Amino acid sequence: MAKAVVVAFAALAGAAAAPAQSIASRVARVANGSVRMSFASRPGICGSGNSIWHVGGHGRTTWNDDRRTSRDIEWESECSMGPGRVVIDRSNGEISDLRFYVGGRWRPAGPDVVELGTVSAREAADYLLSVARTERGSMGEKAVFPATIADSAVIWPELIKIARNADIPRNTRNSSVFWLGQAAGEAATRGLNDIVVDNGVDQEVREQAVFALSQRPREESVPALISVARTNKDPEIRKKALFWLGQSHDPRAIDLFEELLTKK
Repeated sequence: MAKAVVVAFAALAGAAAAPAQSIASRVARVANGSVRMSFASRPGICGSGNSIWHVGGHGRTTWNDDRRTSRDIEWESECSMGPGRVVIDRSNGEISDLRFYVGGRWRPAGPDVVELGTVSAREAADYLLSVARTERGSMGEKAVFPATIADSAVIWPELIKIARNADIPRNTRNSSVFWLGQAAGEAATRGLNDIVVDNGVDQEVREQAVFALSQRPREESVPALISVARTNKDPEIRKKALFWLGQSHDPRAIDLFEELLTKK
């Protein structure tokens, strides 16, 4: 997965289900073709081609490996501010592809393109998370990141549910954990800790949660990783926590290493 752009999550809690169903029903009416919609993206996020980044310079992420960046959108500047733009391809009544952009402007629509126009950011996030919950192929994984860009909504509680749901494909769960690691605030870190200690969660997803903790600001990540290294019952999870502590170069991590290595 590409190096993360530092993102603060938009909120979903409390959003009504009915509006998202409206988007879902409109998408479902397209058996073959494409559906395009736009929504407000969080402040400070801009895009160009298949790159999306924070204008404050905190990082950049590559959305996907599709280099045909002018397929749906055209740009006039290197870094174009919002909105977020989603394209959903449908084939035989199923989602066959999902593409996401920030900024730019739509190219003229062909006869097989249905325009939903500008939709509520919360409705868009709700719909995208419904795709993440229900799609069994790679489309669920692709839907997670665009949901994090939608303005004005806290989607981390839903991402935690996705990460802990063994019925959802592992790649989608891993993607949810990865973006949880970029969520602002102590609440998201607590959620990641819950995943790490839950033996009912797939081991790979738990290891991804340890990595996500390591990507938090140092004052959050180091104490959390030290706690995992000291108390987690799974030796592989403890090893992962110690590895990421070693990458932190934090004096508290060195103290822990000394304690472990000199313990009799």
